[in-house]
Amino acid sequence: MSETPVKQQNTAAFYGQAVLSFGVAAVATTIGIFKLEADTWVRAFLGIAVLYLVTSAFTLAKVIRDRQEAGQIVSRVDQARLEKLLAAHDPFEKL
Repeated sequence: MSETPVKQQNTAAFYGQAVLSFGVAAVATTIGIFKLEADTWVRAFLGIAVLYLVTSAFTLAKVIRDRQEAGQIVSRVDQARLEKLLAAHDPFEKL
């Protein structure tokens, strides 16, 4: 009667592609900043801005994941309460 949802996991290929894509983007951005014909302080500012952007993106992804997981836990608790009520209910009991 209870359906336990299957936990979805990413494939190794998807994980590898994500890591590789992040690495390529980070290296390309770093090379682009160093090859930029600008003052050192401008390149330093761009480097700090990229680091801030990356850390903000990781934080945002974590917050979204945590909120989704919290919603799933609440949903499972509510489902368990409903199943307990339905199991205890006898439709043929006299009122």
